[in-house]
Amino acid sequence: MRLICFFMCLWPLFLGAQDELPSVNPSAVYTTPDGEETTDVGGSADAPLKAHFFANPENVGEYTARYEWKIWEEGDKENILVHRFDEELEYTFTKSGSFCIQLYATFVLGTDTISYPAEGEDNALRVAISESKLEFPNAFTPNGDGYNDILKAKDGYQSIVKFEAAVFNRWGTKIYSWNRLDGGWDGKMNGKTVRDGVYFLVVNARGADGRKYNLRKTISVLTGYNQENGGGEGTDE
Repeated sequence: MRLICFFMCLWPLFLGAQDELPSVNPSAVYTTPDGEETTDVGGSADAPLKAHFFANPENVGEYTARYEWKIWEEGDKENILVHRFDEELEYTFTKSGSFCIQLYATFVLGTDTISYPAEGEDNALRVAISESKLEFPNAFTPNGDGYNDILKAKDGYQSIVKFEAAVFNRWGTKIYSWNRLDGGWDGKMNGKTVRDGVYFLVVNARGADGRKYNLRKTISVLTGYNQENGGGEGTDE
């Protein structure tokens, strides 16, 4: 009976010692192309996607820790895209596809070695980058009614990693240019709205999937149209 009581008294101490073993809990913070930070990018994300990965070690104590990060495209583990030996990792995804991000951690104290993940375990973080998409309207109505006043990429563009756009008049004079996807032309030149008519849009862009967008199209400026009388965004050619 005394022996049983002795072990029962030691049992909480034994459990406490087990709870204090080193461990890691990998996590990530993502920054989307529009600057929003999130810890969950859902089923698919747009490129360029900035990622900051954390090992989040706990109870390291006197153990010597070693961290190893690997990133590869899913289904192609032999082709390692990133291989780093730091507690944290920053990486920007600029290519479409599905990617695995795996942390390997080893804690050593004397002859005691603790490894993460356990042999045969697959607990990689995963990121899917969508294919690219980019479209522009055929017309816009810069008349100050708050509807379709700006010539810009249509909503729904995704995974564009390089972008330049410019507008020219019929004589080939550049009126305006921009290099941000959320930018656009307000229909003005030298502070004044241009005359109604046809102008020329030139776009050079590249998607995360490698697709090149070399758009050359005419754009109609229609200040006399508004939402009430039927004016609005044109359709693609």
